[in-house]
Amino acid sequence: MSSDAFVRQLAAYWSGDLLAVNLLIFLNLAGALLLGSLVGYERAYRGRAAGMRTYGLVCMASTALTVFAGYPALWYGGQASFTAALAHDPTRVIQGIVTGIGFLGAGVIMKDGLNISGLTTAASIWSASAIGVLIGVGFYGAAILLAALSASAMMWGSRIEAWLPSHQAVGIELRLRPGVASDAATIDHFLRQQGFMLATGSLAICHDDGQSTWKFVAVVQDRHHAAPLDRLAAALQGWSDVVKFSLAHARN
Repeated sequence: MSSDAFVRQLAAYWSGDLLAVNLLIFLNLAGALLLGSLVGYERAYRGRAAGMRTYGLVCMASTALTVFAGYPALWYGGQASFTAALAHDPTRVIQGIVTGIGFLGAGVIMKDGLNISGLTTAASIWSASAIGVLIGVGFYGAAILLAALSASAMMWGSRIEAWLPSHQAVGIELRLRPGVASDAATIDHFLRQQGFMLATGSLAICHDDGQSTWKFVAVVQDRHHAAPLDRLAAALQGWSDVVKFSLAHARN
């Protein structure tokens, strides 16, 4: 390749059309970073591992992978010899984004006993990628609305849940004294005195060397009258048949 041909080929990457498209892509990326960070602020405020940077990067990367597919005629400096052989389909790019975000979302979901955490973070990361895709294809109004709805749901959704009628659950593990036998009716009676009841189908019993361990979920009957965990723990300490116990909110 001669030096003149090389210069012309290099100059094609800095033509007026390409510069205009690059400026448009830059504005799309800046907007995606802003909207993604807006959604991620709630996670950062609550001390989650995925915060503003994670959400901003996810949204911005989704935009970058989507917006470039809209300008195939300008790929590789607008050289027809390359672009003519390329079959561009933005929907395939979106499928790849969704698959990649699925792996990222799975990485933030953790299970500890009956407590599952990270589901809201995973769902909101998926939402951030959808915001980026909307920006990439030019639906700016829809992207702004989705960002506002996502941030609102994450900030005020828990307050709405707390206001609506619900049955919170507590995971309980009891270890009884050696030789002591109990039954579900006795445990359910004790729980009802504290404002809870034994969840049907959650009971698991382990018997080893004459000692029984009961694992189950207790559901709140009336959250306005149910004992908090510290009072429930104090009641279990006063139960002479129990030598060891553990309590944890059964959340997901």
